[in-house]
Amino acid sequence: MLASYEKSLRATFIVIFCVALGTQVHAQSGGGSGSLNGTVFDPSGAVVANATVEIRQLVSGYDRTTVTNGKGNFSFSNVPFNPYHMTVTATGFAPSAQDVDVRSVVPASVKVSLQVTGSSTSVTVEAGADLVENDPTFHTDIDKELIDKLPLESASSSLSSEVTLTTPGIAADSNGLFHGLGDHAENSFSVDGQPITDQQSKVFSNQIPLESIQSMEVISGAPPAEYGDKTSVVVVATTRSGQGVTTPHGSVSASYGTFGTSTVSGDLAYGGANWGNFISISGLNSGRFLDPPEFVVMHDKGNEENVFDRIDYSLSKVDSLRLNFGYTRSWFQTPNSYDSQLATPWNGVIVDNGGLDPYGNVVGPADQRSQIQTFNIAPTWTHVINTNAVFTLGGFVRRDAYNYYPSANPFADLGGPGEQSETVSQRRTLLNAGARSDVSYVKGIHNLKAGVTYEQTFLDEHDPFGIVDPTVNAPCLDLSGNPYWLGADPSVPNDPTQCAGLGLQPNDGIVNPNIAAFNPLLGCYDLTRPTPSGNDNCPTSTAELYTFNGHTDVKELALYIQDSITKGNWALNLGLRGDFYNGITTHKEAEPRLGVAYNIKRTNTVLRVSYARTLETPFNENLVLSSIGCSNAVVNPLLLCYSPVSNPLSPGWRNEFHAGLQQAFGRYLVFSGEYIWKYTHNAYDFSVLGATPITFPIEWARSKIPGVAGRVSVPDFHGLSALMVFSSVAARFFYPQLGGAGATPIGTGAFRIDHDEKFNMTFHTQYQPWKVGPWLGFNWRYDSGLVAGAVPFATDTTTPVDLTGLSADEQLQAGLFCGSQRPTLAQPLTTCAPSQYGSTLISIPAPGTENDDHNPQRIAPRHLFDVAVGDDNLFKGEHYKWSLTLTGVNVANKLALYNFLSTFSGTHYVTPRALTAQLGFHF
Repeated sequence: MLASYEKSLRATFIVIFCVALGTQVHAQSGGGSGSLNGTVFDPSGAVVANATVEIRQLVSGYDRTTVTNGKGNFSFSNVPFNPYHMTVTATGFAPSAQDVDVRSVVPASVKVSLQVTGSSTSVTVEAGADLVENDPTFHTDIDKELIDKLPLESASSSLSSEVTLTTPGIAADSNGLFHGLGDHAENSFSVDGQPITDQQSKVFSNQIPLESIQSMEVISGAPPAEYGDKTSVVVVATTRSGQGVTTPHGSVSASYGTFGTSTVSGDLAYGGANWGNFISISGLNSGRFLDPPEFVVMHDKGNEENVFDRIDYSLSKVDSLRLNFGYTRSWFQTPNSYDSQLATPWNGVIVDNGGLDPYGNVVGPADQRSQIQTFNIAPTWTHVINTNAVFTLGGFVRRDAYNYYPSANPFADLGGPGEQSETVSQRRTLLNAGARSDVSYVKGIHNLKAGVTYEQTFLDEHDPFGIVDPTVNAPCLDLSGNPYWLGADPSVPNDPTQCAGLGLQPNDGIVNPNIAAFNPLLGCYDLTRPTPSGNDNCPTSTAELYTFNGHTDVKELALYIQDSITKGNWALNLGLRGDFYNGITTHKEAEPRLGVAYNIKRTNTVLRVSYARTLETPFNENLVLSSIGCSNAVVNPLLLCYSPVSNPLSPGWRNEFHAGLQQAFGRYLVFSGEYIWKYTHNAYDFSVLGATPITFPIEWARSKIPGVAGRVSVPDFHGLSALMVFSSVAARFFYPQLGGAGATPIGTGAFRIDHDEKFNMTFHTQYQPWKVGPWLGFNWRYDSGLVAGAVPFATDTTTPVDLTGLSADEQLQAGLFCGSQRPTLAQPLTTCAPSQYGSTLISIPAPGTENDDHNPQRIAPRHLFDVAVGDDNLFKGEHYKWSLTLTGVNVANKLALYNFLSTFSGTHYVTPRALTAQLGFHF
């Protein structure tokens, strides 16, 4: 049956592909951009040469200018999909202005007729009409003007940081991770039409460099049918191009700042009317590459190198090619906490052995590191058949190679209570290859697009690990029922049969039912007991590392058709998508999409509603470990599996509803807001392998995510522009856990997952009083706080709060206090009266009020302020310009957390005050 299913997928793909080739329809770029062509005439019908043509998008700030050639023609290529305000000026003629809409890869064409100066003809532009978009899909447009001047909180994850600060509905998290509309990593990128649906946060993959991007459209509303797989937020990115750049131009820049952070970058665009090349190269080195678990920085060095190249070539008037190439390498340390840096567990935190491991070696601080190499190549061919239709054919290959390296001494990887108990390394590769083809057709009121995408993702996972915590699988218990260990003493027991002779109790799961019974097979990989004597299950006579090996390939086929219909004041989006998923499990889903918008032109108001059915596919990162790990006798107990039965992850499905409006106030203010309801069956999150840095996906029964998101924009007003985005999103997940390692039926009801946040807001403003001169940028970011991990709380007003479950360092990280007493690294708090208990960094519910659904622990609210000051032309040069930018992030030096003991990522602090100076040369 499965073989028949695979054959049907392939047959369907081949048929559609051949039909698409046979129809030979036309496309411009095949991505998120199109082109605008036109001719300028005088009143007699003669063409006008050397006329200046400018197109502007007032909300995003996009602005480009060109001049007509000797035949009166002009052309703009690589134009992001948006409405634009176009003006045409020429000597001896009155200016002309009109609005144009670029919504498809089918080239948009206009004719402009200029009137002589002094004629009675005039152009009237209705105030605010070009600020609103009659579009049913809620989205945010981000142009390079904002990209270049927005102070960013993360140098190593600049793309994610840009999206977080400019998009409503985004909750900020550590290491470039963001939660889109209440989901964890249910985000996708479309880079010049290439779909990228795997995780792009810093600890999983390398992001496309921000300097290669011309503009972005971030879709937060119900996604059109062409987007699938992971669609809470869809980032449609258009890269920079050199086509038409007959005079080469580019820039070279360097920066230096706090934590020894330095960057060097350069880009060059050059080409002709029919070809072009854009290339960018950049490097980053920092002493604070990731967000650490302490406000101070320890063991956090990293570097990154990027190369991006885009080549455009027009074979003829109807055929064009584009090739995107990218390579990024990053190397970085896993930041240390005080527990892992200064007071290693083998020196008193858990095991008192004089700072020596069982072999007599000095343990020292943890030294865990990672390296990620990302390669991407994506060719695209477009064929324009006529003025109404375009055909696009593209392919892509993207490979992430992730290597995680443990400490040289494996016992340095042991964490505090509840932290890492295994030393682990990982070699994981993700190879995503595929092809896409679509047909675009524009005529009259219709903007039609139909397409097919086939992807195959090859996953390889190799995870060697060994136990370094002697309490995890102790053969014996002392008389108090605690795990027994004597360090390197030769009398250390390795088997329960040795317990009685030492006056100890066997660890059989009965003496102390709160401790897992001794597992002989795990004893083979327990490095704290070098010789697992008497254990015939072990492959060797000494303890060693166990390696979990996993491989699978995931095949996905998607077919879609959509039509954007504009009739009078109405705009209608109709779409249907079919997804066929064949991985460790299989699933197919029909997904209707519908959106309606109505433009009340008299008041410059757009009302919209939309609906989408979407398929939610499992995360690919460590998918094999999560899906079959419970059937592995060694991995099973470390994953806390409920049974030896595998629980492979299955795709889920979602119904989401949106209702919103857009309102322009005059010509200088526009508001866009949306209310969201999302209901998901089989909802995903992440968990951790045995308290190690290796994470894997898990699946819950369902989720409900309601929320509200909005954006307020102030277009340029005498050099002043502003943007405010805000959101309030609930993320309620429901037991039981259905799939993934550790799946268990225990638990009822709902809980708030750690991407639930009551309110967040970013306010950004820029001021540049002169077209050429200094400018000022300012950010104010407010976060009410994500749901926190396991923070002790008072069950009532009289019972003391037990704090022994946290190490001294964890208590410091959480900002805990008991009256005037605060923990130190040498002296943790043990208990505290509810009336005296609290935290400076976490909002802990009042005694007796904690509820995982309605009143969970949360990170304390925080306000962060960033400032940037710059001059893009210091010496007022014509062809060669020098720029200088000074940036301050968290200028108030606010001490605050992103998260605390998150099940996915642990504990991380926001960056302390960071100052950077950047000098650039532009030509």
